[in-house]
Amino acid sequence: MKLIRPDELPLAIEALEAGELVVVPTRRWYMICANARDHDACARIYAGKGRPRSKSLAYILPSLVAANELFVMTPAAIRLASAFWPGDLAMILRWRDSEHAQQLQPVGVPKALVTLDSGLLGQLARQSRVPIAATTANLSDPANTLGPAITAAEVESFVAESEISVAYCIDGGVSPLANHLTIVDCTETQARITRSGVVHDRAINAAIAAVY
Repeated sequence: MKLIRPDELPLAIEALEAGELVVVPTRRWYMICANARDHDACARIYAGKGRPRSKSLAYILPSLVAANELFVMTPAAIRLASAFWPGDLAMILRWRDSEHAQQLQPVGVPKALVTLDSGLLGQLARQSRVPIAATTANLSDPANTLGPAITAAEVESFVAESEISVAYCIDGGVSPLANHLTIVDCTETQARITRSGVVHDRAINAAIAAVY
């Protein structure tokens, strides 16, 4: 794995489009990414992390327009997207087109975990010619209380331990939040918080209060 600077993002994009894995920093953690259509690349992430295949990878949206085109946006989802995207919120959404969804099985079918990132991860999704699947850079080990990598050095340790082949890691310094995306299930009329994280539960409830 080679460490590169944030301004060398095009190198990471080229690697992704060629079927390789890259690691990108966010405010929360460092994220390991693959082409969501490349099931072999995504399988390498699952195998290296020891991640259950039942836990889908996250789909990184290139834009809010793409969210409306690809997914069923309930009134609550629309309010949450308006309030918190791009940002530290993820929503579980239903695909509009089941045939298209089948091409992107690593991020979930018939629903997917979807986010629109405000930083380098979002830039990666916007500039890449392939859809981006991502998850945190860490082993899926319940005994690991430290959490995912928040520095490039911790990413290097993770890559060495997992033996995942990663082309590049963008060194973005320290991820200051060291916390997860807040996840809200918006597949039904009534939105439901399924994991608390950076965006506080009170903020979620305040944003969607007018919907119900």
